[in-house]
Amino acid sequence: MGEEYWLINSNRSKVKRFHKNKHNKDKFFEYMFIDSGKITGIFGEQPPVMTTREELKIDKAREEWKKFLEQGWRRTKVVW
Repeated sequence: MGEEYWLINSNRSKVKRFHKNKHNKDKFFEYMFIDSGKITGIFGEQPPVMTTREELKIDKAREEWKKFLEQGWRRTKVVW
């Protein structure tokens, strides 16, 4: 995975942002943040409200990415 990727669910009410933790102190593993957000109002009118943040090892984050795609989530442009 690159620096930052976005997903949106099928009914366009939630987004996920996957991005690398650039300030990781672990010298053996790389980590990614998965930020979740809730879209309020009309999509694109205002940024989503961030609801949660998880930090996962890169391999686990890739598994989560694939799982969301299998559930119908799609890639989208930067939202916030």
